[in-house]
Amino acid sequence: VQLQASGGGLVQPGDSLLLSCVASGGTFDDYAMGWFRRALGEKRTLVAAINWYGTKADYADSAKDRFTISRDNAKNTVYLQMKNLKPEDSAVYYCAARQKWEYGTEENDYDSWGQGTLVTVSS
Repeated sequence: VQLQASGGGLVQPGDSLLLSCVASGGTFDDYAMGWFRRALGEKRTLVAAINWYGTKADYADSAKDRFTISRDNAKNTVYLQMKNLKPEDSAVYYCAARQKWEYGTEENDYDSWGQGTLVTVSS
C-alpha cells in the first residue's frame, strides 16, 4: 500500500492541525494504521495508532487528551486531529500501515510508510 500524508504546516502554540493520510494500492481495511513523528535529532516514535475498523486506538502519553486518531475506510484515509499544539510537537509526522487488523506500537510493526509532513509549532 502507498501512503500520502498531508496537512502539516507552521502554527502557533495552542493552535490545531488536522493531518490526513490517504492510502492507495491496497485494501485499506486490511491495515491497522499509525502516526509516528521524528523531531530533529531524535528517533521516530509512535504518536497514535488505530485498529482496522477504528474501534480501538492508542496514544503516546504526550498525545493523550490533545490528539485524536480516526479513520474513514470508505475514503481510504486516516486522520490525526491535533489540538493545543506545543513547540515540542514540532516534528516530521509519518503515517504507517500494518497489514494486520490490530496495531503495533513499534516502527518495526509497520510495513509501509508515507513520506512525512512537517509540523512546526512556533510563536
